Amino acid sequence: MSKPTVVLVHGAFGDASSWRQVFDLLDGEEYTVLAPPNPLRGVANDAAYLGALIDQLDGPVVLVGHSYAGSVITVAGTSDKVAGLVYVAGVVPDEGESVSDLQSRFPSLAMGPILQPRPLPDGGVEVSVDPERFHDVFAADVSDADAAFLAHAQRPISATAFEDPAFAAAWRTKPSWAVFGTADLPVAPELHRFQYDRAGSTVTEVDGASHFLMLSRPDIVAGVIREAVIASALNRAA
Repeated sequence: MSKPTVVLVHGAFGDASSWRQVFDLLDGEEYTVLAPPNPLRGVANDAAYLGALIDQLDGPVVLVGHSYAGSVITVAGTSDKVAGLVYVAGVVPDEGESVSDLQSRFPSLAMGPILQPRPLPDGGVEVSVDPERFHDVFAADVSDADAAFLAHAQRPISATAFEDPAFAAAWRTKPSWAVFGTADLPVAPELHRFQYDRAGSTVTEVDGASHFLMLSRPDIVAGVIREAVIASALNRAA
């Protein structure tokens, strides 16, 4: 059997570097770890981009999605090569459901204006987080220096991406795991619990952790991913 591949997919307002500490904890073990860029242009576009990467891989794949990327792995995870899904503070839409639909059930706990729009040459609009709000809202338990870098290195997302409905829901046929912080503000803990219960995910709650818990608690996040890889391999072998 081919060696499993773990694919770490960053969410909105981040980039692949947000996985660095988790990558360091997983790299060199009995699987390959990749952290590709996520275009952040919309669920269909981003899932197609991820799907093209999955098509190039051998053996079982475990997809890991942070925040908005949860919707991307939910769609791309329908590939026969995907053995399991891991949601890291990730959103988990059902088929036909968008991120905004989920947020309307249990609104964000962040107060006041956060997002800053910027027009694009093609007439579209993308949004990013106000750098002055990034630390307290998204990464309160991350060091000042790291949070400042994140705030100024963030990748904007298409303003319409949160309205894009998922056109498939891999969690209906694939096992899933989830880990989130109880101090998550952008995605309310109540929403995490609702969607992970609906998906039948194996859940780990991290007391006091922020939305970017893969930076503040990489040990716990890496442990959940290891669990998913081992269990997914056993499921495939059964």
